[in-house]
Amino acid sequence: MTTPLLQVRDLTVEFVTRRGTLRALDRISFDIGRGEVLGVVGESGAGKSVTGSAVIGLIDRPGRIAGGEILLDGQRIDNLPPEEMRKVRGKRIGMIFQDPLTSLNPLYRIGDQLVETIRTHTDLSASAARKRAIDLLAEVGIPAPEKRIDGYPHQFSGGMRQRVVIALALSAEPELIIADEPTTALDVSVQAQIITVLKRLCRDHGTAVMLVTHDMGVIAETADRVAVMYAGRVIEIGKVADVVGSPLHPYTQGLMGAIPTLTGHEGRLAQIPGSMPRLSAIPPGCPFNPRCPRAYGPCTTVRPDLTNYDRHPVACHLYDPAYAPREAAA
Repeated sequence: MTTPLLQVRDLTVEFVTRRGTLRALDRISFDIGRGEVLGVVGESGAGKSVTGSAVIGLIDRPGRIAGGEILLDGQRIDNLPPEEMRKVRGKRIGMIFQDPLTSLNPLYRIGDQLVETIRTHTDLSASAARKRAIDLLAEVGIPAPEKRIDGYPHQFSGGMRQRVVIALALSAEPELIIADEPTTALDVSVQAQIITVLKRLCRDHGTAVMLVTHDMGVIAETADRVAVMYAGRVIEIGKVADVVGSPLHPYTQGLMGAIPTLTGHEGRLAQIPGSMPRLSAIPPGCPFNPRCPRAYGPCTTVRPDLTNYDRHPVACHLYDPAYAPREAAA
């Protein structure tokens, strides 16, 4: 089998504070293949953005990678010296940040920022880099790119700024793009356009995408596989059709049950009681157990690991032969 482009193995990220060490990611593992879109979904505080920051090497103090490995095309990158990691960041891994307005320097023209990024990671001359920048703007759907390249960020709409950020992420033709909530605060029509751009990148360039979002609709439309996160752990992962169509974990079932359907819905939508636990108060055993309608004995004491069940792995005692009661998985 072909080696995945990105391999994350037992990744642990901690933040050292005066009140103690907080574990934001707790031994998470997943792969992303070339040309594949992996959606990472969960509530705010699940650890989605921290995962993306860890992969691209942007965990700053007091944060630290406390365990595990991150491999890009078979090469370990989580232990690279800062200078070596800078060569990976931007060149081999691109990042689309959540807020395009804060990702762009308001004092510089769009073209200047694109050209600087291109020349940092390539050997192109200034004129060739400008031509490359215009081509990138055209590729992401900016109209009249030869004119708009000299505009400032405030002269672009939110959707257009997001396209510029995507162009910046693509400037060095990276192998992997981490897209952190790329459609947040955009209207539905612009969301659809951004999704189309991302899917075209994967199809035309073989680029892998880690799509961080809380929107299951975006996941269903864009991703090939989806990883569901809760309290810094991956609790379910598999093909989108399997996870969305037949969710196994009670948390995933709750997320899907809270989405209204176009065909109508009788009664109230499902509601997950409570909220995501604070990092300083993650309960023992399964972190979802205080909110889970199906929690029982071992859920409060034993951490469930990802276990292959039916069509995809899930971290739930209901599906672990060592703990599952006979009627639980029915």
